[in-house]
Amino acid sequence: MAIAIRLARGGAKKRPYYRVVVADSRASRDGKFIEKVGTYNPMLPKDSDQRAQFVTERIQHWLSKGAQPTDRVARLLEKAGLVEGKTRNNPNKGKPGQKAVERAEEKAQKIADAAEAAAAAAAAPAVEEAAAEEAPAAEAAAEEATEA
Repeated sequence: MAIAIRLARGGAKKRPYYRVVVADSRASRDGKFIEKVGTYNPMLPKDSDQRAQFVTERIQHWLSKGAQPTDRVARLLEKAGLVEGKTRNNPNKGKPGQKAVERAEEKAQKIADAAEAAAAAAAAPAVEEAAAEEAPAAEAAAEEATEA
């Protein structure tokens, strides 16, 4: 029989309230349990003392007997200082997913195309302006020649 320290849900719909219980790991989540060793109310602010409450000596007793806390309960116990925190390492957590990478590449390509088009548009009027400036200069030279 594997013993687990886990959360049993209570409360109303969209208003969760949990009991921290010691139970056989094969029992249903809200079903039969051995002992209630605390409460957890996620609706309270994170800095509230009432958010997670434990019966410290009973938790220590069950941990010494080999009870395994679930991941969430282990984090709550770490925060309360009842167990030592284990180091977690998820190097892929901050990396964007494949679709996000594809969208970023498409966006970068569109920006590059727009910049290239803007550069081409800026170069084309400059050539036209240069030709337009040469034409009045040629006309002025022709007028000076006729006047002379």
